[in-house]
Amino acid sequence: MSVEQILAGKGRDVVTIGPDRTLADAAECLSRRRIGAVVVVDGSGGVLGIISERDVVRAVAEAGSEALNAPVSSRMTAKVVTCTPTSSIDDIMGLMTEGKFRHVPVIEGGKLAGIISIGDVVKQRLSDIESEHRAMRDYIATA
Repeated sequence: MSVEQILAGKGRDVVTIGPDRTLADAAECLSRRRIGAVVVVDGSGGVLGIISERDVVRAVAEAGSEALNAPVSSRMTAKVVTCTPTSSIDDIMGLMTEGKFRHVPVIEGGKLAGIISIGDVVKQRLSDIESEHRAMRDYIATA
């Protein structure tokens, strides 16, 4: 199973934000869209980083409400782990578990092509397991 299967089901839309926007802007975007992370991009759409709700919470915990005036670039994760549409779901699960992050931007042809979350990965794995279970049940019933 590959990342492409997840993208086929959920779509390739990605919420992005500029590096000069404030953490307050990022927090508002996360809340309004009901998502856990926003990809930080430059003017041409190149991935610069990712900012998550955890990053915003940590900033406020460390610096108080003044942190919300800081630019996204000051708190984003700049070394973003990415994948491609052909990446294996099992590999992505391993990366997320090992790195303790929940969102992975998808890059195709050098451009942002989607994003997958741990929720997307778990949902796909459960669907795969259910399909395998159904196939085995059907096989046994016809044998």
